[in-house]
Amino acid sequence: MGLLDIFTGGSGPEKALKLKPKVTQKYGDPATRQKAIQQLGEMKVPEAVSVLLSRFTLTVDPLTTDADEKEHTFELVKSFGKDVAVPPILEFLRTSEQAASWALRLLGELTSEEETITACVSALQHLSAHYTRNPEKKVVLLHHVAGSQDPRIPPAVVPFLEDMSDDVKIAALKALGVFKYEPAREPMLKLLTADETARRVQTSVLSALAEGGFSVEGYQEKVEPLLVEPYALGNDQRIQRRA
Repeated sequence: MGLLDIFTGGSGPEKALKLKPKVTQKYGDPATRQKAIQQLGEMKVPEAVSVLLSRFTLTVDPLTTDADEKEHTFELVKSFGKDVAVPPILEFLRTSEQAASWALRLLGELTSEEETITACVSALQHLSAHYTRNPEKKVVLLHHVAGSQDPRIPPAVVPFLEDMSDDVKIAALKALGVFKYEPAREPMLKLLTADETARRVQTSVLSALAEGGFSVEGYQEKVEPLLVEPYALGNDQRIQRRA
């Protein structure tokens, strides 16, 4: 520690970490939290980014103050630039169950779409291998990759067809719909025909099967009673969406 560090409260990384309790202070004088956020924004070290990201994990009253602080924090993190900011953002996306949408928004500003999809796929693979109670992060990630044609997506998404949350299953089905990914056919048909599958999930499965052009071979007798408008079974045993 240098002479300057004695008077400033430690080196940049150390000082940044010491400010975290103030940044995540939910109650009390908001000026204390806002001052800490501003101080972190001036440090330009990766540890400052990590602490700033923690601000996205809590909501304070009033909501107008919360929104203003988060937007300010967003701009500060963005100002660190790709080289400094992205590694802590990726770590935050992988490890935090909260605020995934903010992390993805930052990656969208600082990296290419391909790099952001890479981060999503990595986070989804991590989530599929580790238990988490909160489905929100899974839904956010699945919604983000929906519509992308990146071939890395389907293998990372299929495991979520067995998730406990219906919202996660529906988001996974939406992400898979644009792909004709054959390994997804059997899991989708099992989900469709399972006794415990909710009606809204079944409807999403029918949509994904129709979009993917999959045959229901081997499941026809179980599938037919589950068909609802506008879905029907064609002569080729594929689900069709009627106009």
